[in-house]
This record gives sequence, structure tokens and C-alpha cells, in this order.
Amino acid sequence: MLTFIYTLIPILALITLGFFLKRSQFIPEDTWVGVEKLTYFIFFPALLINTLSQQSIDGLPWVSMLIVISATLLFSTIVLILLRPKIAQNGAAFTSVFQGGIRFNTYITFAIAYSLYGITGLEMSSVAAGFMIVLINLLCVLIFIIWGSPSSTTTGFIPFIKSIIFNPLIVGCMIGWLLSLSDFSMPSVASNVLEILGRAALPLGLLAVGAALRPRSIHGHAKVIIFSSLMQFAVKPLFAFVLIHYLNLQGIAGAVLLIAFMTPTAPSSYILARQLGGDVDSMASIITMQTLLAFIFMPILAMLLL
Repeated sequence: MLTFIYTLIPILALITLGFFLKRSQFIPEDTWVGVEKLTYFIFFPALLINTLSQQSIDGLPWVSMLIVISATLLFSTIVLILLRPKIAQNGAAFTSVFQGGIRFNTYITFAIAYSLYGITGLEMSSVAAGFMIVLINLLCVLIFIIWGSPSSTTTGFIPFIKSIIFNPLIVGCMIGWLLSLSDFSMPSVASNVLEILGRAALPLGLLAVGAALRPRSIHGHAKVIIFSSLMQFAVKPLFAFVLIHYLNLQGIAGAVLLIAFMTPTAPSSYILARQLGGDVDSMASIITMQTLLAFIFMPILAMLLL
């Protein structure tokens, strides 16, 4: 547990720094929009492409990893839908609870995996993220189609499907997988450029997480915070833990899955809520509170499950 806490300290420090840099207006507020865009569209896809392209799936338990990921996400989806009448007053609020219970924070996941297991942890978490990012986005699309507020939807169904297909993280995963499976050897210059760009993804991503926190939004959203956090810090990691042991998925592969399933929801959830008719206030409260709660519950979960 102490090892995990020590691993979290620099991550928490960067998130806290991002929060105070945003509040102190040390740099112009509009700059954070650029930081988020650079990280989301350039740095993180570069990290995924470079890591996955050098990772061969030969010998990796990717089938078991895919089973754990798919089963855990589908089970969580079913539980949330069945409990929907009790956890949300309207469809828009439910979409926020769903995103808060399903999505995972890729920046925190990668940072912890790298800190604990080095480059092997980063490579294995990239494999897991490649599966999770695609499945989670597809599930969120379906939930917004069914329960999102039509009056607030600005993009429409077909444009949003296109945005999923061209999602930079999904594209980065696909390119990385294709390069890994092909006989094509990336030129060393291109690989070096991607590596340099990828190095900026985690620190800038964590700073952006801190800048996105909105403590004032927490008031009045206790119910959605509680249900989404129970899914995030209890149901998902425990269900994944049982599957991992049932499939005998040992070592770093199982560890990175547990880390991904115990992280708080992603800040990008707020953008989707705003675009597709979700409840942006409750989404902001869930993101903020889960990020704070993560540094309490993640060490406990690590001690019990990892």
C-alpha cells in the first residue's frame, strides 16, 4: 500500500498544480483549452502509436484481457440501466452517472502503470486502453442516443458516429495496432518524434485534469456522485478482480486492468455531456469528486486487490 501511495504522490502533485495554476490565472485561461487539445489530439495519440507499434501481441494474454474488459463493462452497463429509476431523476442525469461509472482516466492509469511497472506497464496499459477506449465510446454513444436530451444535442447521430470513428485516441490505437501487426518498420526518425511527443502526454494530461476540477459544482449532486463512485470504486474493480482470477490472468496484465478499473472517470466526459444532451452540472460534480476520492480509495483497493 505504501508503494502505491508513493506512486500516487507525484500524480496528485501534478493534478494539484494544474488546479492552482488555473485558479491563480498564472497563464491565460484560454491556454488550458489549447493544452487539452494538444494532449488529446497530438501528444496522447503519439504515445499510443509509438507504444503499441513496438508491442507485439505474440505471447500476450490479449484474449483474456479483452474478455475481462468486455465482461466488466457490459456487466456495469446492465447494472446501471437496471438501477436507472433509482439513481437519476431524468435521462440527462443518468447519462452523467453512466459516464461517471464507466469511463476511466487514461492519464492516471498510464502514469500509475508506468510508475509501478516501467515501460512494460506502459505497454500493457496501452494494450488495455486500445480495447477499453473503443468499447466505452460505443457504449456511451448508445446511452446518449437513448437517454440524452434531444433539445441539447448539437451534433446529431451521424456526425457523432463520425466523431467516434475519427476519435484521435481510437485512431492512435488503430494505427499502433496496424503497425504492430504488419511487417512495416517505422523509420527511427519518426519513432523518435513520436516518443518525444508522447513524453508530454502524461504531465500535461495530469495538469489538465487538475485544471478541469470544479469544486463549486459538487453541491446538490450527492446522489449521482454516490452511485457513480460506487460503480467506479467498488463494482467494477471487484467484478474485474473475480474475472482476472477465474481466467488466471497473472502478472502485469491483470494489474493494469485493475488499475484502469479503479481510476476516476475521465475529464472528457464533461465535453460529451455538453455536446450530446447530458447534465453538465452533475457531470462536473462527478469528475471533481471522483478525482478527489480516488486518492483515498485507490490505495485501499490496491492493497486489497493488486
